[in-house]
Parts: sequence; structure tokens; C-alpha cells
Amino acid sequence: MILASLIGTSLEWYDFFLYTTAATLVFPQLFFPDLDPFNATLASLTTNAVAFVARPLGGIVFGHFGDRAGRKTVLVVTLLVMGISTFLIGVLPGYASVGVIAPILLALLRFVQGLGLGGEWGGAVIMSLEHGDGRRRGFNASWPQVGVPAGYVLATGLLTVMSFTMSDAAFLSWGWRVPFLLSGALVFVGLWVRLKISESPLFAEVEQHGAKAKMPLLEVLRTHPRALLSAFTARIGVDVAFYTFTAYIIVYITGELDLPRSYALNAVLIASALQLALIPVAGALSDRYGRRPVYLAGVVAAAVWVFAFFPLLDTRSFPLIALAAIVALVTHAAMYGPQAAFIAELFSTRLRYSGASMGYQVAGIVGGSLAPVIALQLFHTFQTTLAVSIYVVAALAVTTVGLAIAPETRDLDLAAGPDVPAKPSLPGQVGPFA
Repeated sequence: MILASLIGTSLEWYDFFLYTTAATLVFPQLFFPDLDPFNATLASLTTNAVAFVARPLGGIVFGHFGDRAGRKTVLVVTLLVMGISTFLIGVLPGYASVGVIAPILLALLRFVQGLGLGGEWGGAVIMSLEHGDGRRRGFNASWPQVGVPAGYVLATGLLTVMSFTMSDAAFLSWGWRVPFLLSGALVFVGLWVRLKISESPLFAEVEQHGAKAKMPLLEVLRTHPRALLSAFTARIGVDVAFYTFTAYIIVYITGELDLPRSYALNAVLIASALQLALIPVAGALSDRYGRRPVYLAGVVAAAVWVFAFFPLLDTRSFPLIALAAIVALVTHAAMYGPQAAFIAELFSTRLRYSGASMGYQVAGIVGGSLAPVIALQLFHTFQTTLAVSIYVVAALAVTTVGLAIAPETRDLDLAAGPDVPAKPSLPGQVGPFA
């Protein structure tokens, strides 16, 4: 089950990060050639942000069916949605061929990608959480999170190889398209794996007792408002820090420091590869010490490190740039490892897909979608990276509030009373017993 979730989420994040990386390297020239470099990059990053607006909608739609029809069916559909939209981006004509229609179609396909990913995360995490040993839920649920660095390494690695094995003209003409087209083949691998998995045993029990929610999202809003608020706020800082450390770093190194793009790409690739091991470690630590202590340790570490992050980049030394990225993503792993279990455990089984997806994905709009754009504008306005660092710390402060208002979820019994509809929550009450 863990392997199936990891493969599926890795492929979906591969598609997602393929676009994010291309939005900084290729799309400004290909889809916004009439703009100056700054505004072309800003416009490209704005199309990237469209996916974050779509993700809550995907979470609502697919979360509803995940709580009504089952986790497995929805995971198959989301993989198809993501794979097809990524493949179509690979055959999309540029501005030179069809004019303004090109960036419009690009943004539309990015929106569809967001729909797919919005439904994917909740299903993959919940399937891992609801299968297996209840004492290892943090570790089990962390594996879909590993799909993030795995997808980033695969996507950025392929684009980097294509970029450095051909001329700039060839890469901008057709080379960048190859990784997008490859998604069409990879999606069949993911489908083969996902069609073989069994349905979540906890959902099957809810179904057996006839306790499925008729309108899951409405029930979540009515019975789990504090859990939603906690999930939303706990994620914001993690997202802002991550996209500053992995997306804005490319813009800053190539645009402001005028260094080769390989400096940024290789630094983040090395750091992401290290995350493959560190995220499950953080998940396992949360099983031992609790979700909130491990999560909070990552928040504090990231808030401190962001003030060293940009000075290290400013040295223009690749080893120090790599160090900046590595430590930054170590702090992110400490937050991201326990995050999946923490958010999913806040909601009862019959509402878990809708609740976890909604809380997680809505935060992406004000977190990840805007982080590179806000960082770009802050530096452009104040001409100092200190403004960007303060922005990251402010977002991490919001995450601290989200952790503070939530209960410790490690020892909750997820299987308690699946045949009993969730009762309206009392003031201050959250979680499966709400």
C-alpha cells in the first residue's frame, strides 16, 4: 500500500513540479516573449499559481467522492486527470504560433493539473494512514509526502539533462517538451499499480455500517470548524518556506545574482534527494514524540535558517549555495514528515477525505501559489532579501498558531465508532470524536 501511494504521488508531483520548473526556465520566453524579463517571469509564475486556486476545488469535488464512493476509485481518476493535462502541455504551441491563445491554454491546463493534485493528496495520504499498524501512522502517512521530493528530483533532473545536453535554441524549441510528453507513458505505470490496491479498511467499515456522509463537505464545515482552521494555518508557513527555498531560489540566482541556472537546479536537486530519506524519518519521530513537537521543531529551524539562506546564496559559491538549500529542505522535511498524519487525523473517517483535502488545499492558495510571486515583488520593491526572509517568518508564525490550537493526534483511535455519524463539535473540540 505504501509503495502504491508513493509511486502514484511521485508521478503526480513530477507533473506538478515539471510545470513549476519550466515556469522559471522556459515559459517566460516561450509564452510571454513581448514582456521584459521581470514581467515575463512574473506572468509565468502567475500561471503557475493558477493550479493552487484549482486545488481546493479538486479537493472539494474529489473529496466528496472519496468519502462517498471510496478512496481507490478517486485515486485512479486523479492520476488520469493529471497525466493527460501534463501531456497536453507538452504539445501546446507557443506565443509565436497562436498568439495570446497560447498562454490562455497554458493557464487552463495548469488549472486542470491543480484539480487533479487537489484530489490526489488527500486520497494517497488517507490510504496510507488507514492501512497498516496504527502505531506507525506518522511513518506510513509520510510516504506520500516523499512523492514531493521524488517528483521534484525526477522533473527537475530531466529538464536539467535536456537543458545541458542540447543548445538553448533546441531546448526552447522542443527539448523542454520531452519530459511533459513522457508523463503520458508514466501515467500507465501509476494506473497499473493503483488498480491493484485494496480499498481502505476503515472506509469499508463505514460503508458496511451505512454511515457514509451524504454531503461530506457541509458536515465538515458544521462539525469540524476548528480542525479545518488548524489544518489551514498549520500548512501556510510550510508552503511559503518550501516554494521560497525551491522556486524563488532559481529566480534569485539566475536573475539577481546572474549565475548559471545549474547552480540553483543542482543545489535543490541535491537537497531534494536528501529529503527522500528525511521525510519518513520525521514521520517516524512523530510516532514516538508526537506530531506537534516534531512539526514545531521544523518551524523554528526554518525561521532561523531563512536569515542565513540568502547570505549564503549571495556568496556566489556553489558549495555554500548547496549548503543553503540542503539545510533549508532539512527543516522542511521536519515539518512535512508529520504533516500528513497530523492533518488527516483531525477528521473522522467518514469525513476524512473531504476535511483533510479542504484544509490542506485551501492553504495552498495563500501559501505556495503566492510565495514566489510575493518574494519576487518584495525584493523588487525593497531591494533586499531581508524583506523576503521576514515574509517567510511571518508565514511560519501562522503555522505555529495552527499547531497551538490543535490537539496532539498521535494517540487518537481512528476506528472509534465508524457507524456513528459525527456529532456537532463542542467549543474547542476537534478530531475523530467531534
